[in-house]
Amino acid sequence: MSAPAQLKPSSSASSGPALRRVAWRALGTECVLMFATDDPRQAEAFQRAAVQWVTDFEQRYSRFRPDSLVSRINAAAGVAPVEVDAEMDRMLDLCELVFRTSEGLIDPSALPLMRAWDYKAAQPRIPTQAEIDAARRLVGWRKVARRPGSVFLPEPGMALDFGGWGKEYAVDCVAELAAGHGLDHVLVDFGHDLRGVGAPPGRPAWHIGIEDPDRPGSHRESVALRNAAMASSGDYLRGFTLGGRRFGHIIDVRTGRPVMNGCAQSTVIAPSCLHAGILSTASFIAGTELGVRMIESHFGTEGMLVGSGTRFRTRGFFKHVVQN
Repeated sequence: MSAPAQLKPSSSASSGPALRRVAWRALGTECVLMFATDDPRQAEAFQRAAVQWVTDFEQRYSRFRPDSLVSRINAAAGVAPVEVDAEMDRMLDLCELVFRTSEGLIDPSALPLMRAWDYKAAQPRIPTQAEIDAARRLVGWRKVARRPGSVFLPEPGMALDFGGWGKEYAVDCVAELAAGHGLDHVLVDFGHDLRGVGAPPGRPAWHIGIEDPDRPGSHRESVALRNAAMASSGDYLRGFTLGGRRFGHIIDVRTGRPVMNGCAQSTVIAPSCLHAGILSTASFIAGTELGVRMIESHFGTEGMLVGSGTRFRTRGFFKHVVQN
C-alpha cells in the first residue's frame, strides 16, 4: 500500500466548507476520498481511520496475502476446519448474501476457475476443457461447511475469494466510518465503485461519469449520486486476446469460461455499494435483457447495460442521468 496523498482543501470558490481529497493505493486499485469540512483535525482523524481500516481489511481478507485469514482457510481445504472469529463469520454471512442475491452467478468459491484462466500470467493461455471441468468440480458455495466459529472447505483445492464483492463492501464501511466522524458530505471511490453521501459544496449531488466501454477513459453520460451508491462491471479493460478472440476476466461459473454474451458493461445504482456491485456483476453475466430484468426485480435499484450497439436501461435510470 502506498502512502496516502496529502489532504488538501479544494480551491473552489463555491460556498460552504472546503472539499478535501485524499488518494492512495490499496485493494488492488486507487482509493479516493472526497469530503467537505473546514476542521483540519476532523479531516486528519477521518483520513487516518479510513486508511487504517482499509489496511486491516486487506490484511485479513486478501487472497493474495499468504498470512490472511482467507489464505489460511484455503490452505486447510480438505484437511481440517479453521476456527474463525465473529467478524469472519459475518463475512461468510455476506458470502451467502452475495450468492443468493446474484442467483448463484457470483460464487465466493470460484477461485479455482480464476486460477485455471490465470489472467496475470506473462503469457496467457486458454485452459483445456479437462482443466476447466476439474476446476468446476471444486466450485460450489453450497459445499462449504459452516458451524458457529469454524469453516471447512471439504475438498482439497477448494478456495474462497472475496474479490468479487469485497471492495464494494469496503466502500460502504468507509462511508459509515465517515458518518461516525461527523462528516455529512462524502464520496468514497474505490476503483470506481462509489458511494456518495450528501453533496459537494455548492452542488446538489456528486456527478459521476460512466465510462464509455468503446472509448475507455472517456464517458458518454453522467449520473448524480446523493445518498446512493454506484458500481460498474465490464470486461473491456481486463482480459487477453488469443487467436483473434477476446477473453474477459469475468467468469461464468455455469460454463467455467469467460462471459461472452455481447454485454460490454453493466452499471447499477443502489442504496449500498455492495448491493450495486452484486447486481452489476450478476446482470453482466446474465446479459443485457435478462440483466435489466434482474436489476428491476430489486427495490430501489436502477441500472444500464451496454451491449453491441445497444443500451438497455431500467425504467427509472434516467432520473439519475445528468445532461452533459
